[in-house]
Amino acid sequence: MNFLTIIGRWINRYFSQPDAVYLVLMLVAVGVVILTLGEALAPVLTGLVIAFLLQDLVRRLEAVRVPRLAAITVAMMVFLGAVMAMVLLVVPLVSSQVSSLVSLLPNLVVRLREGMLRLAEQFPEFVTQSQITAVVEQATRELGNLSGTLLENAFSQVFSLFGLLVYLILVPISVFFLLKDKDELMAFWRSILPQPRPLLSAVGTEMNVQLGNYVRGKAIEIVIVGLASFTVFLLFDLNYAALLGVLVGISVLIPFIGAAVVTFPVFAVAVLQFGWSWELGWIMAAYGLIQFLDGNVLVPLLFSEAVDLHPITIIISVLAFGGMAGLWGVFFAIPLATLIKAIYVAWPRQSEEAPPTG
Repeated sequence: MNFLTIIGRWINRYFSQPDAVYLVLMLVAVGVVILTLGEALAPVLTGLVIAFLLQDLVRRLEAVRVPRLAAITVAMMVFLGAVMAMVLLVVPLVSSQVSSLVSLLPNLVVRLREGMLRLAEQFPEFVTQSQITAVVEQATRELGNLSGTLLENAFSQVFSLFGLLVYLILVPISVFFLLKDKDELMAFWRSILPQPRPLLSAVGTEMNVQLGNYVRGKAIEIVIVGLASFTVFLLFDLNYAALLGVLVGISVLIPFIGAAVVTFPVFAVAVLQFGWSWELGWIMAAYGLIQFLDGNVLVPLLFSEAVDLHPITIIISVLAFGGMAGLWGVFFAIPLATLIKAIYVAWPRQSEEAPPTG
C-alpha cells in the first residue's frame, strides 16, 4: 500500500460528507479574519458578546408578551445604565486606588525583606542574608520599572480618546442590530450553507447553546465573585478594597491561572497594611474561601450544562488561545476548546473498507 493510497483512504474516511469540507473552510476563514482584522473588528466582536449577554433578557421579556422591539429597548437601557454606573462610580475609584497603590510598592519590598530576614534568623541553613539582599535588590529594580510604566500603559488602548469614541458609538449600534436582526442574519447564513448539512447543524446548535451559557455565566461569575471579594475586604477594613475586588472578579476569566496571579496583589496589600500578623492570616483565609466556593459551588452551578473539559485541557487552551489572540483568546479559550471537542464528537467517520483477501 503506497503513501497516496493511505492519504486517499484517510480523506475518504473523514471528509466523506460535503459539509465537513465546508466546516473546515469556514473555521479557516474565521480564524484568518480574526487574526488579521481582530483589532479593527473589536467593537463588533464586543457587541456580539454583549448581545449574547442580553438575548436571554430579551427572550424572557418576549415570553411575557412584550413586543420584540420594546424588549430590545429595555435590554439596551439596562446595558447602557450598567456601563454608565461603571464609568461614573467604579472606574474613577479603581483608577485612584491604582495610583495610590503603585506609590506604595517600595514599602512592600521593605515588608517582604523583614519577613525574609526573620526566616533567615530561624532557618539560617536554608536562607542567608546575602541571598535576601540579592532578591530585594532585584525586586526593587523590577518594581521601579513597573511603577514607571504601569500608569502610562494601563488601559491605553481601550481608553484612548479615539478608541473610547469608537467603542461608545459602534458597540451600542452593533448590540442593537445584532439583537434586532438576529433572525434575518441567521437566515442569511443558512441560505449560503450547503444542503444537507447535518455536521454544521449539529455543531452550530451545540455551540450556540454552549457559547451563550458560557458568556452569561462568566458575566454573572465576575459580578458575584467581585462583589463578594469587595464585601469581605471591606469587612476586614483592607485598603484598596474596590481595586482588589475588581481584580479578583476579572481573574475568573482565566481559570486556575487567574486565581493564582491575583493572589499576589491581595497578599501584598494585606502585608503592607497589617504586616505579618493574624489579620493577614484571616484575610488570606477568607480570600481562599471565596476561591474555594467559586470553584466548587458557583462554577458547577453556573456551568452545569457546559461540556466537561479536563483541567489540563482548560489550561492548555488558555495558554494557546491567549498566546494567539490575547485577551479575547483567553476569554473564549473554553468555548473554543468546547468547539473543538464538539467537532471531534460530531465529525463523520466513514468505516474503512476491509482489505481484500485471497
